Amino acid sequence: MKDYLFLKKQDKDIYEAVMGEEKREAEGLELIPSENYVSRAVREANGSVLTNKYSEGYPGKRYYGGQEFTDEVENIAIERAKKLFSCKFANVQPLSGAPANVAMYFALLEPGDTVLGMDLSHGGHLTHGHPVTSISKVFRFVRYKMKDTSTGEIDYDELRKTAKKEKPKMMLAGFSAYSRELDYKKIASIAREVGAYSVADMAHIAGLIAGKAVKNPFDYGFDVITTTTHKTLRGPRGGMILTRADKEIAKKIDKAVFPGLQGGPHMNNIAAKAVCFAEALTPAFRKYAKQILKNAKAMEGVFLKKGVRMLGGGTSNHLILLDVYGSLGITGAEAETVLDEVGMTLNKNVIADDTRSPMDPSGIRFGTPAITTRGFKESECKRVAELMLLTLENKDNAKKKKEIHSEIKRMCKKFPVPDKFV
Repeated sequence: MKDYLFLKKQDKDIYEAVMGEEKREAEGLELIPSENYVSRAVREANGSVLTNKYSEGYPGKRYYGGQEFTDEVENIAIERAKKLFSCKFANVQPLSGAPANVAMYFALLEPGDTVLGMDLSHGGHLTHGHPVTSISKVFRFVRYKMKDTSTGEIDYDELRKTAKKEKPKMMLAGFSAYSRELDYKKIASIAREVGAYSVADMAHIAGLIAGKAVKNPFDYGFDVITTTTHKTLRGPRGGMILTRADKEIAKKIDKAVFPGLQGGPHMNNIAAKAVCFAEALTPAFRKYAKQILKNAKAMEGVFLKKGVRMLGGGTSNHLILLDVYGSLGITGAEAETVLDEVGMTLNKNVIADDTRSPMDPSGIRFGTPAITTRGFKESECKRVAELMLLTLENKDNAKKKKEIHSEIKRMCKKFPVPDKFV
């Protein structure tokens, strides 16, 4: 690789680690639903000279001089984000998804205010008020769950009752391990009824929204969307906060991000975000987003046929959550390790009301964004699901695992990680 000529000469240890990761990604299947491959153009922008520049403030209102090009980059990123998600305001400075959520809380809430969001074990996110997080000490979080784990159905009547009882200042729609679509219209309606902000954390499905493959919460009256820019959006690791139409909300968010919680933004990262937004505005990206869903459905079919329990009964998005402990008698941690040994990377995950610990839970979580980027279609994804089960069934059979690993390497060679998408 010509990319790392200087690194190779200057720092052999880091160079070898980078090359090791490059080999791992090339020869294995990335199934973690929050991970993806970025284009060479995104990588180049992220590694550009823009990393040298401090740009505290916002375009036209910086604290340092020499901002003509950084202002141009950030304005381009903002305009592309607004077009991509059909909104009037965008803050592209958050360093990642969790900081974006924290900034959003401090922008719209006062300490002690109540937030109603999805329970972590039922698919919600750590930053939605889990007791281990620092933010849970500042605001009061109340949680809702699935009504039926076999379908993923949320009891919206009960959600309305909870909202009327708890009087939240904010209602959160969003998840990290929920495989169905939420009813944004109902959630937004409930939020309006109780006078709460409606906020959607779309970190996992931002690319699916951008690609018109799933619903956009803004179309149903949501006030704010927070998101990462990696995962299904296929950009650099970073965050973003979008405001549908309210200028005052947007002003509060800008102030909460800077100077509230962050100093100088990472302009190289913002440039890379702008590049990925441009990629996501293309017809090719819309085709990609729809293929992610088709591929997940292909995998779902295998597990349905084999009678392996899926939380939510299947998937309507990019991810699947399997109860491997209940179905196969193997813990999530062991399944993660065994599958990694044959070149399939995914993550252990708690399932709804899991009786096991988070570090050795009952489930595994995986998805199709990265393998779809490689060009996998339904037939390949069906085979991946079959190989997953075959591996778990033969977890102590070294010969069989070697055969599976060889087949996975052949698949990866046939579908190399691409350098460009447009």
